Amino acid sequence: METSTVRSATPAEEAAAIATLTLAFATDPATRWTWPDPQAYLAAFPHFARAFGGAGFANGGAHVVGNHAGTALWLRPGVEPDGAALGELMRTTASIPSMTDGMQVMQQMADFHPREPHWYLPLIGIDPRHQGRGLGGALLSHALAICDREGTLAYLESSNPRNVPLYQRHGFEVRGRIQHGSSPTLVPMLRRPQRRP
Repeated sequence: METSTVRSATPAEEAAAIATLTLAFATDPATRWTWPDPQAYLAAFPHFARAFGGAGFANGGAHVVGNHAGTALWLRPGVEPDGAALGELMRTTASIPSMTDGMQVMQQMADFHPREPHWYLPLIGIDPRHQGRGLGGALLSHALAICDREGTLAYLESSNPRNVPLYQRHGFEVRGRIQHGSSPTLVPMLRRPQRRP
């Protein structure tokens, strides 16, 4: 039985944590729009995860639950995705539709990002074998407790509409809609720090 214990991932666990995300995002609308071919997806996604959220491993923002049943990659205030690596990966591996419309999607993502210091959640996912057991909620609660202690905003874009209610239950509010051309819709969501009793 998989436990719901959340802990920070060590750099040595990066490959295992990213493997979990690769499984979790295999049916994600935005990810599979970018890489609809299965082989291209499996080759590109680990590089995408490292470029998008991998800085969390060095900055205390990479969290795992159980025996790598789930992973969340958070970027603490002041830490950014590797934009150059993301750009090169998209240029060399992404589908034509995502190349065509992706720049506008990324601009909209940038427009919605808070200007105030915030924790950003590029990626969170549960191995499909362990989904539906509350592990995503455990990962969120772990990081959001840090945000509340620090009095810091939390921000994400939900790439799967099915996950929006989960984020709302954890205090996130929908800020708008990100979509261009053939792209699936991303939902930008912001959470203000909450006082603990």
